[in-house]
Amino acid sequence: MAKPSVGPRIAPLPPDEQDAQAKELLGEAGAPGSPASNIFTTLVRHPGLFRKWLPFGGKLLAGKLSGRDRELLILRTGWRCRSEYEWGQHVLIARAEGLADEEIARIKDGPDATGWDPFDATLLRAADELHDDSKISDATWDELAGRYDERQLVEVPMLVGHYHLVAFTLNSLGVQREPGVPGFDG
Repeated sequence: MAKPSVGPRIAPLPPDEQDAQAKELLGEAGAPGSPASNIFTTLVRHPGLFRKWLPFGGKLLAGKLSGRDRELLILRTGWRCRSEYEWGQHVLIARAEGLADEEIARIKDGPDATGWDPFDATLLRAADELHDDSKISDATWDELAGRYDERQLVEVPMLVGHYHLVAFTLNSLGVQREPGVPGFDG
């Protein structure tokens, strides 16, 4: 397993270096008046790509899956990709979506860990299968299809694939967690 970067390979764009375009894009990405997160201030260094990526990620966050289901998939993906930044940001979101700290910790143990509701385990298994095999197995698909409509079924691999892209980017660029954002140990 690769060691995490000690520092950023590409530093976040500091406020005093942000031109009008960067400020506009960062305004679209976050809450007005609050500091932009390191993922955004790093990716805005490629404004054309950032402008196109942002709505896609936003669509997935406001998609057809419940917040709980979405965060189970994202956290398992972040864990499997060893993306501490992705993990930490989504721990905060998962808590807001009602996941308990015990459940969040159990995500690391995977779908076969004791205590999962059967459908939660199915979601974690789907994330693992996509990570390992680039495909959801027939058995897992059938379990998902027993509850989800077609749009939700399309969204599962799109969401997991997107968060692989995000994890690969965060890990490769060395994007650092903000103060107070939990890591794998908390």
